[in-house]
Amino acid sequence: MLNISQLLTRNARYRPNHLAFVFNEKRLTYSEFNASVNQLCHAFLAIGITKGSKVSTLLPNSFELYETYWACAKIGAVCVPNSPMLRGSGLVNLLNDSDTDLVISNQSLMPYIDEIRTELNCKNFWLIDSESDNYANYHQQKESKDKTEPPRIEIHPEDPYNIMYSSGTTGLPKGIVISHQVRALYGSLFANYFRMTPESIVMHSGSIVFNGSFLTLIPVMFVGGTYILLDHFDPHAVTEVIKNEQVTHTILVPSQIVSCLNLEEFKQENLKSLEYILSVGAPLLLEHKEELDRRTPNVFYELYGLTEGFMTILDKTEFRKKAGSVGATPQLMEIKIVDDFGNELPDGQIGEIVGKSPLLMTEYYKNPSKTAEAIQDGWLMTGDVGYLDEDGYLFLTGRKKDLIISGGVNVYPVDIEEVIARHPAIQDVSVFGVNHDEWGETPIAAVILKNGFSIETHEIKKFANDNLEARYQKVTDVFFVADFPKNVAGKILKRELKENYLGMGQ
Repeated sequence: MLNISQLLTRNARYRPNHLAFVFNEKRLTYSEFNASVNQLCHAFLAIGITKGSKVSTLLPNSFELYETYWACAKIGAVCVPNSPMLRGSGLVNLLNDSDTDLVISNQSLMPYIDEIRTELNCKNFWLIDSESDNYANYHQQKESKDKTEPPRIEIHPEDPYNIMYSSGTTGLPKGIVISHQVRALYGSLFANYFRMTPESIVMHSGSIVFNGSFLTLIPVMFVGGTYILLDHFDPHAVTEVIKNEQVTHTILVPSQIVSCLNLEEFKQENLKSLEYILSVGAPLLLEHKEELDRRTPNVFYELYGLTEGFMTILDKTEFRKKAGSVGATPQLMEIKIVDDFGNELPDGQIGEIVGKSPLLMTEYYKNPSKTAEAIQDGWLMTGDVGYLDEDGYLFLTGRKKDLIISGGVNVYPVDIEEVIARHPAIQDVSVFGVNHDEWGETPIAAVILKNGFSIETHEIKKFANDNLEARYQKVTDVFFVADFPKNVAGKILKRELKENYLGMGQ
C-alpha cells in the first residue's frame, strides 16, 4: 500500500540498532525512536485522536515536532504544521480552517494562544515543556503509555497525511492537502533523485514546518538512514555538524547558502563527506551557485517546486552545463509553458509554468473553487513565469506577482539581481518594483553588504545601470538593509521589503 504508516515500524524491525535521529544531545536508534512514537500514538488515541483527526503543531524544530509527524503517520491522523511565528487572526484562521482537534505548542508561545483561545474551536492543548490548568503536558500524556505498536489502522493511499498552509497571515488561508500516497512517493522518488541510501546521513538546519523539509525528511526514513535535526540555522553549526557527523545530504535555502559562503571554514576540506547540497525555496543567484561549486565541487542540486506538487531538479551532474537553469522535470513529471490564454508556447518564449506530477495535492482544504483554479485538466498552474530552452531545461524569470512593468515592458527582477550580485561588495540583493509617474513602475534594489565592505548606494546604482543593457531594467534607487525579511521557509518577503522602503519616505 502506498502510505507511510509503517515506514518507522519496518525500520525498527529490520534496522533496530541503526542511528535514526539526532537532536542536540538526544541520539535514538530506530528501535528507541519507534518505542517513543508508539507511546505518543497511544497518548493520542487515549484522548480521541485517531484516523482523520487534525493535529496542529505550533513549534520550533524539536524532537517532539519530528515525533508528532511519525505518530500521526501511524494512526492516520492529519498533521498540520504551523509556523511558530504566526500570531493573532492569522493563527485563528489556520487552526479553525483546518478543523484542528489538538494543538501542540510550548510555553513561550502559550501567551499568543491565550490571546485567541476564545475564538478557537479546538479544545485540546498540549505543551511540550510545561503545563497549566488549560494545557496538558505532552510528556506526561505519553510517559505511562505502552511502547508496543498501536492498533493497526487501515490507511488508504488517498487518505490525507498533511494540511500544509502556504500562507494565512492575511485573508483566508489555503490548506494544501497532501495524501499518504504523495508522501510515500516523496520517499521513493526523492531517495532515487538524490542518490540516498541506508547509509546516508541527512542534516536539516532550517524549519521542518515548511514543505521543503519533507524532500529529505521522508526519503531518509524510507531508506532507513540517519536524520540530524538542528534546533536553528547557524552557519558555524552547519559546518561543524557536517564535519563531525559525516553528513552526506543537506538542504539549504539561498539565504542560508549565502551565510555559509561568508565563512572561510565552509570549504571542501571540512565538508568531505558531503554528496549533496540542495538549494530550494527560492532562486539561487548564479554568482552564488558558482562560488558554492568552487567551495564544494560536484554536490550542488537545485529544486524548483511548489507544495501543491510539481518540481524540476537541476542534478549535480548537469550543473555546469545548465548553471543558470533550475533543471528539468524528473521522471514521471511533465512541463509546458503557456500564454495568458492557456496556449502552449515554443522553446525560448516566456510564459506561465504549468506541470503534471504524481505528487499533486488532493485539494485546497474545503476550497473547491481555488482547487479548480489551480489544477486545470490535470495541470498545476504555478503562477510562476519562465521559459524552456531547446534541451527542455527550465529558466525562471520570476513570480507573476513580482513582475515589474516599466514603460509597458515586462521586467524580471532576477535579471537585475544577477547583475548586481556580481559586485564584489554585495552579499545578497533583492529587486522589486514601485510606482513611477512616467514609467508605471520602476525597479528598486535592496542590498546586503559583505562584512568589512563600505560603499555608497550611488556606486552600486551606477554599477548596476552600467551593466544592464535595457533602459527599462535600470534601477531608480538602491538602499542598504542588514537582512531581508523572510518567512519560515526562508523565502524573501518582497512585499515587506517594498513596504519598508516606502516607509523610509523615499
